[in-house]
Amino acid sequence: MGQPVEQIVRRKLSDEVFDRLERLITSGELKPGDEMPSERVLMERFGVGRPAIREAMQALANMGLVNISHGERAKVLQLTAKSIFRQVDLTAKIMLSQSSDSLEQLKSARIFFERGMAREAAARATQKDVADLHEIIERQRASLGQAEEFISADMQFHTRIAQISGNPIFVAVSEAMLAWLKAYHTDMLIWTGKEKFTLVEHEEILARLAENDADGAEQAILKHLERSRALYAK
Repeated sequence: MGQPVEQIVRRKLSDEVFDRLERLITSGELKPGDEMPSERVLMERFGVGRPAIREAMQALANMGLVNISHGERAKVLQLTAKSIFRQVDLTAKIMLSQSSDSLEQLKSARIFFERGMAREAAARATQKDVADLHEIIERQRASLGQAEEFISADMQFHTRIAQISGNPIFVAVSEAMLAWLKAYHTDMLIWTGKEKFTLVEHEEILARLAENDADGAEQAILKHLERSRALYAK
């Protein structure tokens, strides 16, 4: 038998330009905050026309590597866990809307994650952390009956617990999962009185964190999320 044919696919010019521009960033030749070279400079440097440069630059922007502002030179962005998750925000929401399995899997992943965050927070919580969480609970109590404000404070409570870890990736994961679940959580207040359970459970979680009780904090957050799990409905 002869060797299989390995066809060489001609790549678009813009793909080649994209690779070169990406290398400028990954090599450190261009750093976060730096301006990208002008279209004219890049056209001369790579020997290509303006459309190829613009298409490659738009691809970089779509990946969150550069920011393009009208009338200004494109700038290299600082990549963070937060900005990376934002890139997949829309596709994650579409995935959840298309599959009830995915929604259940995300709820399970969130519970697994939050249990770890509770233990981490219990080991590290300072008086300032406890005071901040108490203030969020009071804001949540003041917004009873106002779904958007109540849920916003709910999300802040859980993200603030993640912040106690001091790890920005944990914070970004917390924010991302909450944002993806939010679409399925906004009708929770039609269950009269359920939001009061949330406040009581948040207070219980905070009490355990304030005592640096890792086991108690984990159990309190598990009880809270298992109960509220049913409120995230398609």
